[in-house]
Amino acid sequence: MAELSEKQVLLVVCVGIFTLVAAISDYRTRRIPNKLTVPMFVAGWIYQAWFSGWSGLGDAALGFAIGFGTLFILWMIGGGGGGDVKLMGALSVWFGFQMTLLVLIGSTLFVLAGTLGVMAWSLIARGAYQTKSKYVFSSSPGEKGKKPRKESVQERQQRRIMAYAIPVALATWLIMFWKLPTI
Repeated sequence: MAELSEKQVLLVVCVGIFTLVAAISDYRTRRIPNKLTVPMFVAGWIYQAWFSGWSGLGDAALGFAIGFGTLFILWMIGGGGGGDVKLMGALSVWFGFQMTLLVLIGSTLFVLAGTLGVMAWSLIARGAYQTKSKYVFSSSPGEKGKKPRKESVQERQQRRIMAYAIPVALATWLIMFWKLPTI
């Protein structure tokens, strides 16, 4: 095996630890703290500037646009959490456009596989009615003339099938080691 460069080692160590801590935090608390994402975001810009100069900063900006931008749109329509957006924003600066796009695709595949697995297991263990009541929000119409009740943030978090940082971490590690020789 070829010896890794300083750039490769720094990327693997920083991004590996970052995604591991984010996945553990998201799993345990359903939150990814700003004190984790903001320093990694800043460090990513420094990493790109130091090792790749202007071209690295441009690639980081494109990566940020696709990573942060995609999840920001999903967050705006209620399809994800703010921590997930910041996680991808910080990660995308380190990875640039191509690897961020691959992580988005990979994490989507992991989400699909994980969701199908959890739903199948829930159907077998709980049955269809209890699975539906656990994972689908049902708003009762309320009294006549009143609007139906909205789902709270806490209810939405409890209804989540999986913490998104876990599929992101898995996809990140897979893509990172696959692309490591070309970094």
